[in-house]
Amino acid sequence: MSTLTFEARASEIWFDNDNMWMNLSDGRQLSVPLVYFPRLLKATRQQRDNYELSGGGTGVHWDEIDEDISVPNLLVGIYDRSVT
Repeated sequence: MSTLTFEARASEIWFDNDNMWMNLSDGRQLSVPLVYFPRLLKATRQQRDNYELSGGGTGVHWDEIDEDISVPNLLVGIYDRSVT
């Protein structure tokens, strides 16, 4: 299976103090530093936990903080470029 055509899907998301953790439907687990996503970094724990998986798990949406993350983009290293 080519990784270029495989569409990664999130099945579960949780947070620790510094990272967003994600289980993928194919068994992989991903950790991404919260500093890559300023809105999530500044959000309360309750706001972070109030997400919905979109596109069958290809995206994650936080309505209250107006954040959307593409799961396939995370796997290729694309994150919020406003991070300095």
